[in-house]
Amino acid sequence: MAGASSHSPLIESRADLIEALERGCKPKSEWRVGTEHEKHVFHRNPLRPVTYEGPNGIHELLAGIEAETGWHPFYDHDNPIGLRNLGPSGGISLEPGGQFELSGAPMETLHDAAIEVAEHLAVSRKIGSRLGIHFLGLGVTPLWSVAEIPAMPKSRYGIMKPYMEKVGTLGTSMMFRSATIQANLDFSSEADMVKKLRVSVALQPVATALFANSPFVDGKESGYLSFRSHIWLNTDAARTGMLPFAFEEGMGFERYVDYALDVPMYFVIRNGQYVNVAGESFRTFLEGNLPQLPGEKPTVKDWEDHLSTLFPEVRLKQFLEMRGTDMGDEAAITALPALWTGILYDDIALDAAWDLVKDWTEFDRQHLRNEVPRLALQTPVPGNDLRFGTVGDLAREMVAIASAGLARRDIKNPMGKDESIYLACLEETLRLGKTPAERWLDLYRGEWGGDLTRIFDAAEI
Repeated sequence: MAGASSHSPLIESRADLIEALERGCKPKSEWRVGTEHEKHVFHRNPLRPVTYEGPNGIHELLAGIEAETGWHPFYDHDNPIGLRNLGPSGGISLEPGGQFELSGAPMETLHDAAIEVAEHLAVSRKIGSRLGIHFLGLGVTPLWSVAEIPAMPKSRYGIMKPYMEKVGTLGTSMMFRSATIQANLDFSSEADMVKKLRVSVALQPVATALFANSPFVDGKESGYLSFRSHIWLNTDAARTGMLPFAFEEGMGFERYVDYALDVPMYFVIRNGQYVNVAGESFRTFLEGNLPQLPGEKPTVKDWEDHLSTLFPEVRLKQFLEMRGTDMGDEAAITALPALWTGILYDDIALDAAWDLVKDWTEFDRQHLRNEVPRLALQTPVPGNDLRFGTVGDLAREMVAIASAGLARRDIKNPMGKDESIYLACLEETLRLGKTPAERWLDLYRGEWGGDLTRIFDAAEI
């Protein structure tokens, strides 16, 4: 299983904590795009979630994909819990409720990313069809309660679940019922990281609105267009949110380290075993005073593991991870990295995007974050900015900026099309004035006659 930390160097000073983030700086020629997405898994006849064990379970799905691809399994105790591609980095992992995740390799172009997604979906469907396993492209599973969803055999989730139940009202829904698309992008320097972080945090609610795709929960309308985004508002305030400190003077790697040091820990891995340290402070660990590991000091791997348990709207590791959007269909999976690549990898686009948000206050940013899960594109834009009445107006401008940025990148596929083609599903959402969630609601209230099981055909991916 991934890494006992004994092979990782001990943290000698605060500089080591900062350096673990700073190592992400790379020249523009080496910038890449990573795409991640999670799919709900289900059986038909009867309609039900998929267990890990059994002849038609997720264990067999992993085994089938391993045989098909040659990817290598990794384990939690004796249970395979994912696959790694030992060529280009990337792999498959399991979320707590069996959500089937592809963490894509860092790709040079969005065309490459789109091919990777298509190949992964093709092999997943091929093996899944043998096992009666289907995949659902929604931000929240629409029918089943947390209690009805089988848990995957991953030790870290056995630690996280009881802790989540103490610190928020919907943390277990996040773990077992939600699914997302994420995009990972690079930066060249500390200053470049700060600018990109500020732009992407501020605009994250706009992306949430564009991709809103979770209007149902527990077999009925949730009252939200992105119930997944609402879940995150009620998960764990210490490790989620809009990073208000990122907009303060002096923001940099060290300031993010200060934030991360104060986020309570979940676990430490020793000899392949997860040690439950939920609620403890990494600062205490640095001093050698962690009650569960008395006298032990953390390694760089311990710090990197801890950084991976922070869940803000944009997460800083050795790249920036966009975390604001619901899972959708195949087009949506590639649209998200296209949106952010167009904005963050072109200087003109980045400046234009900063111009949209530079005058927003902390209140303005948080207001959008709070309201978008319910209203999506219809959310009023706060403050005195008369350029935009609603988030839909902002989204139109955001997509236009991204499209122009991708056109300037001018990276064409064999048909001579540049990467802006991957924004088409977002342009369609803006043309219709309706998010995917609102289109599902129209069908549910109309043609489907309130039969929510129909969505398992319509949103199968």
